[in-house]
Amino acid sequence: MTTARSWWRRGDNLRADAQAAKDAAAEAFYELDTAQRDLEISIETIAAVDDSPEARRALAGFRALGERIDQVSGAYIATVDAHDLDRDELDATAAARARTELTKAKDELDKARAELERFASGLGPLLGKAETQLARLAPAVERAKQSLLAASNALDGVRAAGLKADDLAARLAALGPELTKLNEGAAKHGVKETVQRADEARRKAEAVRAEAERLPQQAQEIDKRLVSLRTRVQALGNRAEGVAPVLSELRRGFSLACWQDLQQVPEQAAEAVRHAEAELAEARRARADQRWADATARLAAVRQVMDDVDGAVGAAGERLRRLNEVRKDPHGEVEKTRFVIRDAQRLAMQGRATPEPRHARPLDEAVARLDRALAGLEGRHPDYWAFLTETAAVRETANRVVANIREDRAAGR
Repeated sequence: MTTARSWWRRGDNLRADAQAAKDAAAEAFYELDTAQRDLEISIETIAAVDDSPEARRALAGFRALGERIDQVSGAYIATVDAHDLDRDELDATAAARARTELTKAKDELDKARAELERFASGLGPLLGKAETQLARLAPAVERAKQSLLAASNALDGVRAAGLKADDLAARLAALGPELTKLNEGAAKHGVKETVQRADEARRKAEAVRAEAERLPQQAQEIDKRLVSLRTRVQALGNRAEGVAPVLSELRRGFSLACWQDLQQVPEQAAEAVRHAEAELAEARRARADQRWADATARLAAVRQVMDDVDGAVGAAGERLRRLNEVRKDPHGEVEKTRFVIRDAQRLAMQGRATPEPRHARPLDEAVARLDRALAGLEGRHPDYWAFLTETAAVRETANRVVANIREDRAAGR
């Protein structure tokens, strides 16, 4: 009886050890399966947003690891199926073998889980980047939808004010397919592509909204510019009519060289006024039709014509004033020029016994040029305009020398 009970206890203990090994293997299998599922979520997150070579290598590594886990898991399941620990006739040898094989299966499962954890730890940077992208997804889509709605509301407000915005409406309508794709979601179009599409749709919608909100102000600005430029064109027309008498006086009082470059000004001014009036008429029609871009372009063309001709129209009167002034007192122009030359000469001599030749030479030439210009006024029909042009050039030469001297001294030369 004692021997029988001893064998019974030993068999029962071996069965219990085998059962404990089976339970431990089952726990290892559960932990491996849980870790694999968690990693699979991370891999799916990376795959959804990242198509880089590094991400593709991670996916390939996960697939290879999955094959290894399938082998280990299959071996574990086969081991469990091979040993029925609940049957009554389980002998000590079978129980010991079951414990050994189940322990081995657990060890293999633990090794696979360790490999899985090492692999997962290396995915940190890729996963972080992917999660950042995913975190942008929902807000980006929502912002895009809100921008599209704001643009639509802005267009409704513009139309309610009686303004047309056909171009803006067409641009907003073109975003309709993008909204459809945003509603279909990232599962169909990809996370990265959906975020990019949302950002682009938002940017375009906000541009439409901003232009729509500015349209009433733009219309007012165009109306003001129409009035202002019409007044300016009329004023230029009146001034242009005064050029002919000025030219007549120039012809009577001065030589041909003093006014021949201005002969075409009256005709050019009249043509410019006609062109500006035609452009203004087109701008008014564009404004009436609410073709805002065309109206703006026409007004810019009118302003350009005015700027081009304004100076020429004023040049005749300014020429007459300066010529009369120099004819009355040419020495005033000479003294003004001599003062500039002397100022440059004093600077050139400052702190020196003799000036630098490269500074002195142009100043000496400037003095000689001024003397020649003054001598050129002698005779029956002096060219006062050539005189004024030459004195201005002489002053420019002196000023250039002054600038060079100051640059040299600032540089320590």
